[in-house]
Amino acid sequence: MTALSLKKVVEEALAKVGADTSFVRIPRGKPRTTTWLSIEHGFGIRHYATGRNVYIVQTRMGGKLRTITLGPASVLTRYQATQVARMVLAHARMGEDPASERKRIRSAPRYTDFLDEFWDKWAMRWSAKTWDINGSYRRLYLQNAFEGLCIDELNEEHVTKWFAQANRQTGPGAANMTFALLRLMLNKAEDWGYRLENTNPCRAVRLNRNRACERFLTSAELERLGKVLAEARECDHAMRSLAAKAATLFILTGCRRGEIMGLHWKDIRGHRIKLRHGKSGPRMVWLGDEARAIIDTIPRHDKIPWVFWNTPYNRPMRTIDTHWRKFRDEAGLRGLRVHDLRHTFASHAAMNKETLPMIGRLLGHANAGSTARYAHFDDGHVLDAAEQIGTAIERMMG
Repeated sequence: MTALSLKKVVEEALAKVGADTSFVRIPRGKPRTTTWLSIEHGFGIRHYATGRNVYIVQTRMGGKLRTITLGPASVLTRYQATQVARMVLAHARMGEDPASERKRIRSAPRYTDFLDEFWDKWAMRWSAKTWDINGSYRRLYLQNAFEGLCIDELNEEHVTKWFAQANRQTGPGAANMTFALLRLMLNKAEDWGYRLENTNPCRAVRLNRNRACERFLTSAELERLGKVLAEARECDHAMRSLAAKAATLFILTGCRRGEIMGLHWKDIRGHRIKLRHGKSGPRMVWLGDEARAIIDTIPRHDKIPWVFWNTPYNRPMRTIDTHWRKFRDEAGLRGLRVHDLRHTFASHAAMNKETLPMIGRLLGHANAGSTARYAHFDDGHVLDAAEQIGTAIERMMG
């Protein structure tokens, strides 16, 4: 929309509200101050040194901020000026492409200000461990990353240079985790109206190759570990028994270690667990009969909200690492991590022909790409699948 067409719009709008259009001209003199009126965003009165007061509208068009003069306040009433301002703003918005450009309620903040806003609005969803880890990434790699830039100015060049610098400062895994945090921030900037839709520059950046950790338990290994855990659950040593129950719940639910160890009794509701602080926010976990039966054997303590309570030290039980090393060694599974039990849950769900969306929902994943990394198959299932497919094709070939 050109200045000439805007002038015509203003004249037509003034005529509609019954105002005299003979005075419409750009006032001379250096402007001093502007008082913005809360009636419409961008609508205000500009005060000149000569004492003249003029109604104006400021709006963004074609990527540039334009100032449109409506007329002097001595001639236009507040009501007339408001009506004209609304007509001008409507024409300005119609001049943009609503399918490709998001209307911003206010101008985009600087990157550092948006970082604070993102933390205030979003960090409360994280677990305590995730909050600590992301706080370290923020302090080391994000806090001073894009100084002087507004959040809607970040482009592929800025992000690519930042990611290269992050890789020089830290390892590939930490750089990837920090990059994922930045990508989430820019997605939220789009959701909150600070950036145009589908303009996240992180989409064009290739992540570092991750080290493959594909350890999961086969049926035979699960049987050996199951015997060890069953014996430990029934032993007289209270903490060993409690650790075995926690490890069993890791396998039966696919939950992360912190999600199980941080449980309160009020979180358990029948065959469901309402996780208050999952890795990516609150979520629901469904319990099978076996998992529910394990929980029913855990002793409760008066006025203690924690499910896993360390009685000798009179504090919550945060980890089972010491007992876990004994469990895995007794089962002949050296090197097996607690997190591999989550892999095992996902892999056996896939081998039982559950779909990736269903597995992702059980694990609490936000996207299917995360779930696919966990869904492994042992050789027996792959061989069975190959035989079934081959038989089906041979039958169709006659």
